[in-house]
Amino acid sequence: MKNIIRTDNAPAAIGPYNQAVEYNGLIFTAGQIPLDPATMKLVDTSFEARVYQVMNNLKAILEAAGSDFSKVIKTNIFVTDLGQYAILNKIYAEFFPGDDAPARAAIQVAGLPLGTDVEIEMIAHK
Repeated sequence: MKNIIRTDNAPAAIGPYNQAVEYNGLIFTAGQIPLDPATMKLVDTSFEARVYQVMNNLKAILEAAGSDFSKVIKTNIFVTDLGQYAILNKIYAEFFPGDDAPARAAIQVAGLPLGTDVEIEMIAHK
């Protein structure tokens, strides 16, 4: 049975989807972009600030689902410029320290929702 995950601590969905869905103990997050959940506006100060916002949004969703970053199995990262890869990796490593990081893909794309430059989705377990 699937369970819909929603929290006010992360941005509300901007389309016909949910923040996350749990199925058989696995949590599948929607792709998160750097929306501030309080204002529903994109963080526009820097790429670094946008990545932190995305990761904090994902943290809130995982917590609402009864999980956390230590239980993430796989991440998919979408960016419009792989030239930002070093910054992305530095921040990502803060959330996944040591040798216990999940599997990951990082893909350069032509565009992302609302014109942002980073989107991340995760699969975790409870």
